[in-house]
Amino acid sequence: MKAVWYEANGDAHDVLVHGDMAHATPADGEVLVRLHASGVNPSDVKARAGSRPMGFDRVIPHSDGAGMVEAVGSGVDPSLVGSRVFVRNGQWQRASGTAAEYVTLAEGLVHTLPDAASFAVGAALGIPALTAAHAVLKDGPVDGQTVLVHGGGGTVARLAIQIATDSGARVIATTGDNDKVDWIRDAGAVAVLDYRDPDLVSAVAAAAGSGGVGRIIDGECGRNLATSIDIISIKGTIVGYGSVLTPAPELAFLKMMFKEVTLTSILVYLLAESAADAYASIVADMLERGVLDVAVAATLPLTEAAQAHRLVEVGDRRGAVILTID
Repeated sequence: MKAVWYEANGDAHDVLVHGDMAHATPADGEVLVRLHASGVNPSDVKARAGSRPMGFDRVIPHSDGAGMVEAVGSGVDPSLVGSRVFVRNGQWQRASGTAAEYVTLAEGLVHTLPDAASFAVGAALGIPALTAAHAVLKDGPVDGQTVLVHGGGGTVARLAIQIATDSGARVIATTGDNDKVDWIRDAGAVAVLDYRDPDLVSAVAAAAGSGGVGRIIDGECGRNLATSIDIISIKGTIVGYGSVLTPAPELAFLKMMFKEVTLTSILVYLLAESAADAYASIVADMLERGVLDVAVAATLPLTEAAQAHRLVEVGDRRGAVILTID
């Protein structure tokens, strides 16, 4: 099979190799997927660069992808063969991810991809869309709540706005990029505020009205934590799905305690299978109804994996970066 791999950490153009290798056959409980697209996420880029030690001598990167089920192992319903699917956790604690023509995965890591969605869109669902759904819905329905999504122009954040809105919430978003304000509003945010505003707490309060903000979703939780604690309503919840810029923030515990605030972290790789199935069904339903815009910023062929990694590293994009696999 055609594949991209690396055998040492380093710059993408230095360490990523494109070539051929044999593909595995599905073991008991596994599915063999012929991939047509592979999603490049920030976590994939950081792992290749060396954010954590390599766990294997050779790594085929990327956790997200989409394609067709080509074969199944013992114990898996054979009627799945020929199904359109998207996959998750392709390279989580495994050597072989989705930057290849084929991947074998446990059946529970493979989800139905609606006919309404392209393979490129499917390859942008595993980490971004399931993270967004988990951030919005992990504590139950949000119908009738006001939800604040920080950094609303980010890939996960913009999906969270759409999922929260479709789930009956009223969504306020923040951004530091004025060029993305309309794009964020198009996702369903009723107000888009500049997170650099020194009076952000008051601006959010005015936009939220008397009910206040019951839930905050944040991809840079540490950097925004002090402001989020001031914003959140009594018994509200702050959900962090990242904190790169301030990984070890100070915690204003007494202020949180007197509001009885819940601060929670989420990691999509650790989703229980039942939760992942539920979120995948919600995402699939929204795609079928045409109410989920999964933005794809760039598509490149598998041979240009290094350039795809560079695009993700640079940032400042509107949507996912996808490798197509013919």
